[in-house]
Order: sequence, then structure tokens, then C-alpha cells
Amino acid sequence: MRPAHPTEQAVGMDLYVSDADGVGGRLREDDEHFRVRELERFETQPVDASTDAYPHLVFRVTLSGWDTNDFASRLSNALGISRERVNWAGTKDKYAVTTQLFSVYGADPADLPDVDGADVEVLGRAGRSLEFGDLAGNEFELVVSEPSRPETATEISSELHEFGGLEDGDSADEETTSVAVPNFFGQQRFGSRRPVTHEVGLEIVRGSWKGAVMAYLGNPTDAEPESTQAAREFVQESEDWQEALERFPNRLRYERSLLHGLAECDGEPGPEDFRATLERLPSNLQRLFVHAAQSYAFNLMLSERLERGLPFDRPVEGDVVCFADTDAPAGLELPDTDRLQRVDERRVRSVTRHCERGRAFVTAPLVGTETELADGEQGEIERRVLEDLDLEPADFDLPGEFHSTGTRRAMLVRTGLRLETDPLTLSFALPKGSYATVVLREYLKVDPVDLG
Repeated sequence: MRPAHPTEQAVGMDLYVSDADGVGGRLREDDEHFRVRELERFETQPVDASTDAYPHLVFRVTLSGWDTNDFASRLSNALGISRERVNWAGTKDKYAVTTQLFSVYGADPADLPDVDGADVEVLGRAGRSLEFGDLAGNEFELVVSEPSRPETATEISSELHEFGGLEDGDSADEETTSVAVPNFFGQQRFGSRRPVTHEVGLEIVRGSWKGAVMAYLGNPTDAEPESTQAAREFVQESEDWQEALERFPNRLRYERSLLHGLAECDGEPGPEDFRATLERLPSNLQRLFVHAAQSYAFNLMLSERLERGLPFDRPVEGDVVCFADTDAPAGLELPDTDRLQRVDERRVRSVTRHCERGRAFVTAPLVGTETELADGEQGEIERRVLEDLDLEPADFDLPGEFHSTGTRRAMLVRTGLRLETDPLTLSFALPKGSYATVVLREYLKVDPVDLG
């Protein structure tokens, strides 16, 4: 193992598990170099099925230059319907070529508009809309631009194969290597250029509403334009909300929304004013803050387990495991965190066999009000991280969108990975919630900004 990039360490990813030098280079030189295709679990009826029983039109769309939310808005506007009638299973990035399902309530195939950068394939009808749970995972095909040491990719694959406790015969074919990495939350969870969402979330969970607002408004980073850095420094030092509005650029609409809320306060804002200001933000962003705090703690727990040399591919006494989702698409290991089991001394051997076969996964918590921590050494890690962060499960009993009951998450993610050399291309599939960049960081070992 070797130390991670400082920006990754700032969000809890302290180590690379592979010792080989990275290939270098960068991702997303072109949208075509980052391809994502959803792996879904959703059945449809023929397109001529009764619209009374099956009112949702389902279609697959390949997008280039569109993020999911913007395309959904374009679609609803063209159809003259509410955005609420457009649904999908997973949100995708603008700077990629992505293939995913959409459903629209009450639409016919002839209603669908022609949209530049969107290739639409109608699949049929369904009795309900698409939901997040319908996404099982994603397939990726990623090109590394201008790698400086492409020859090290094979050595890295070998090390990641060993890290996962995989045998030589575990790969599906000669061109595919089974690899495994810690199931960290990737840099995008926290902000690739300005990783502060977890800091905002930690302040919220600690009950410091002003601290949360200031963490979002302040905290300038070198990756931002100098004028933006200066505006953040000004608001930190002055707390002059009205003047800060004049200095913050229009493109920072969420920061400006916070500043408008504070400027409208009658007198000096109090804790409830800061909370009300945060609640002006979209509900998904409010949830993201708390989720990022949970993700940061999770990353720290995985880094500590790595430091202690505990296995990721099999349990030790006191661990909590989850079992595999038996309805997952073929070849995809999909954890079901609703099926948990605490591993005592008597169960270590039998659960180890389940883990070796991809039927069970060791977990760590995304802490919330209903979290039960592990026992044994993993329990020590979990309690130590929470103590260092001054957190406990009850702290997540928060108002509105900030509340979280918590869950657990697999520590390890395994996949079959195919390498092509000209250009250097990595192809693999991951379960929902796992990050392609967490695999790619092991190969490139560069500034996370270059991972896109």
C-alpha cells in the first residue's frame, strides 16, 4: 500500500492498495472516452398494451452532452407535462456518453421529441414508473488519455486481484482479470474541485447551523477563480451578506440563495435563521450534505481497517456482513444491505465461504439513528472514527431532509476488468452506488481532478 493523493486523504481515502506506479494520464478528454450503460431490473409490456393498466411509456436513451436532470427537463417541456411525470433509475453525468432508461406517465411513442444528442429506443409500457431500486449497476468503458506509464496497468491488475483474495482461475476469460478495491465513496461525493459537502454535513449533524452555512459559503480552494476565492474569503471575514451578494458570481446560485436568505433577516441571524436558510436549498442537496458526512466517516473506517491490515474479502470475529441480492444481473455482485448478519466466532468459517463465492460481503456503517455498530476490532474502528468526529448515531435525529436512519455498505467491490492497450481502455461493471473513479484511482494515481 502507498499513501493516496492529499486531496483524496482530505475525504478519508488515505491509501492506494496497489503499490505499483500509476499509469498517469487523465479521464474524460472527450465525452466518447467515458461510456456508461445501466444494468436494469425492470420488466415492460408491449408498447400496444392497455394504457389503462400500463400508463407509463418506457424507453432507453443514449445521451451525449446531457446530464439526466437537464434531459428530463427538456423532455417534459417538449411534452408539455410536469417534470414529476418523467422518471429514471439513476442520475448520469453530462460529460459522458450514457445509456439509461426513462419512463413517462401518459405518453405515446409518437409524442417523444427529437433531441440533439439523444438516441431514443422505445421498449414498451409498464404499470409503474422507474425507481432508484430498479438500477442494479452500471457498465463502464473508460479511455485513459496520454498515460505516461501504460505498461504498469497489468501489474496493478495483478495486485488488485490479490487484494480481493481472488484465485488465479477466478477470471471469466483470458482477457478479463477479476480485481477488487475498497468500496470508498469517490471524490465526486464530496466535490471534485471543492470537497466541502461533508464539512457542511458534519456541522449540520453537530447542530451548528451557522457553521454549516459558513462551511458552504467560505472554504475557498485554489481550483476556483481568484474572484470566487476572494468572495469566499470576504464573507468568512465580514459576514456582510448583502455586500457578499454583490461579489459572488451568478453561476454560484446555491451560495447566492443562502446569501439572499441571510440578507433578508431582520437583524443578526440566529440559529433558526441559518437553518431556514439551508432549507431554501433543493431537498436533494440538503440530503447530500448529511450523506456526505456519513460517507466521509465510512471512508475513514475503511482506511483504518487497511492500516490495521484486516481483510476486506472475508470477515473477522465481530464483523457485520450482508448477503448478495439473488436477483442481480448475471456476473454482477450486488450486496443486499437489508439482509445483515453479525459474525461471531462460530460463524467466521462458514461466512468466509459465502464471501469467497460472492454470496456475502463485509460491511461498515453509514451512520444514522438506527445504526448498530460492529463488535470486535471492526467495532473498535467504528467507535474510534465516530469519537474522533464527535458523532454518535442519535445525532442524526434531525429535522426534515437532514434526518437519516443510516444503513450499512459493503467494504469491498469486485469486478471483472478488461484492459485494452491502444488506446488504454478499461471496461468493467459495478453495482449501484459504487464509483468507477474508485477503480480508476488505483490505475492512474493522479490528482482527483484528472479523474473527472
